[in-house]
Amino acid sequence: MPKQKSPQPTAREVFARNLRRARRLQDLTQEALALEAGMPRAYVSRVERGTINVSIDNADALSQAVGVALRDLVDPTKFAGLDEPS
Repeated sequence: MPKQKSPQPTAREVFARNLRRARRLQDLTQEALALEAGMPRAYVSRVERGTINVSIDNADALSQAVGVALRDLVDPTKFAGLDEPS
């Protein structure tokens, strides 16, 4: 039986993963990111867990807050080689 390919992550999952990794690379807390982006920390947490859809305006605010282009936060190849800290 042929091996099944693992499903491609959704754009929301890619954005969540890349945002979390970009934030951690800059040693930012969720609180610091939330303050910089002008949104509640709980919202940032839900975005990073991929449990909510993010508006384009909020995605842009978060990308500016971490200093990473929005296109890079939705690129599945960006940050892919980085391990998540425990």
